Amino acid sequence: QVYPVESGGGSVQAGGSLRLSCVASGYSYYKGFVAWFRQAPGKEREGISCIYTYDNATYYAESVKGRFTISLDKHSAEKTIYLEMNNLKPEDTAIYYCAAAGWASGRLCLKEDFRNYWGQGTQVTVSS
Repeated sequence: QVYPVESGGGSVQAGGSLRLSCVASGYSYYKGFVAWFRQAPGKEREGISCIYTYDNATYYAESVKGRFTISLDKHSAEKTIYLEMNNLKPEDTAIYYCAAAGWASGRLCLKEDFRNYWGQGTQVTVSS
């Protein structure tokens, strides 16, 4: 079983930055991907960024491209996935979820799927 755990959420003013972290215990970092999704109030959950852990290929939704950066710290004991979020906007306010799985290729890692292992989420609030 895989248990992603997110941390790093909080409140920030528009234009500010936050860094989210995800550690997925039980996940094999030598195959598959880790993705960040978010769900704003009244909206469906959307995939915003993902990284393939065996070749570091990354993908981003258009809404965050150029502002968010996903990375994998392979040298850390816990193999942490980071999501660096810059120039935050009020519309970035959402619960952010980390997901890990091994079924996708290419941009499909941004697609929600029953095969994903999900974290509990962390709240990000951006005020104007």
